[in-house]
Amino acid sequence: MSAPAIPRPTLSPSVATTRTARVDWRLRFAVLSVVWGFSFLLIKVGTEAYAPFQVALGRVLFGALALLTALLVRREPLPRGRRTWAHLAVAALLLNTAPFSLFSYAELSIPSSLAGICNATSPLWGMALSMVALSEDRPTRRRFAGLGLGFLGVLTVLGAWQGFSGIDAKGTALALLASLCYPIGWIYVRRTLASVPGSPVALTGAQLMLSTLQLLLVSAAFTSAPASFPLWPTLSVIALGALGTGMALQMQYGLVTEIGPTTAQMVTYFIPVIATTAGVVLLGEQLHWNTPVGAAIVLAGAALTQARRR
Repeated sequence: MSAPAIPRPTLSPSVATTRTARVDWRLRFAVLSVVWGFSFLLIKVGTEAYAPFQVALGRVLFGALALLTALLVRREPLPRGRRTWAHLAVAALLLNTAPFSLFSYAELSIPSSLAGICNATSPLWGMALSMVALSEDRPTRRRFAGLGLGFLGVLTVLGAWQGFSGIDAKGTALALLASLCYPIGWIYVRRTLASVPGSPVALTGAQLMLSTLQLLLVSAAFTSAPASFPLWPTLSVIALGALGTGMALQMQYGLVTEIGPTTAQMVTYFIPVIATTAGVVLLGEQLHWNTPVGAAIVLAGAALTQARRR
């Protein structure tokens, strides 16, 4: 997901990811869409037994273990240099620790489907921020139109014409803030780590290790140890980390290498659809007409903001 969701800067791919894939990329694309789409349902189930910080901690912990296992198998080293690790610590805060915690807190009071739709606003935030922070990202009329259209979609999802009734303002704000963390993190990584040697898996594995340490400290300070470990919430947190963070990121890097970043990032537009479907079918969440309509408008706006000049 994340996001989620969570594109990375273009880095030199590892030797392992450049090998010819045995499984067709369309199937892997579909699996990645489902895994990231179900992440919001897994967060919701995890928060039934664990504090939000603990859900986020489990997510990065098992994600880090998955990536470190892959590095061990490939015999790839972790990145070196204090400066690199310092930048990775900031990236971990912006791309993992903060958004994962915010989404977990948000889903205490909002449906998982709404959290998935809020996640889809990330390209809109990114377009707005890139105009200020990245001089090479020049705005166009089409991208401005996409930003306005996406904002209209958010208002439609939230039911602005009826005074946002039935929507928890705090939870929604936390989910939107989580989606804002991603483009801030991307811009930071693009400025500081884009030229750092090493595979994306090694850099992200180190990043998740640092996020684990950050969340371990936060969880120890603000939460108490769980008294029990219920089966389904525990399995949800493990799957959220090992599959939704560890395996999914490796699959994304493979897709970027094989079919390019533009096509690979199209997975972003399937996540809210799957998140909404999973929430309604499996969790019995209510679905009003403005939710899918607004989500479609948000995705259309996000697609326009990603348009580039020829």
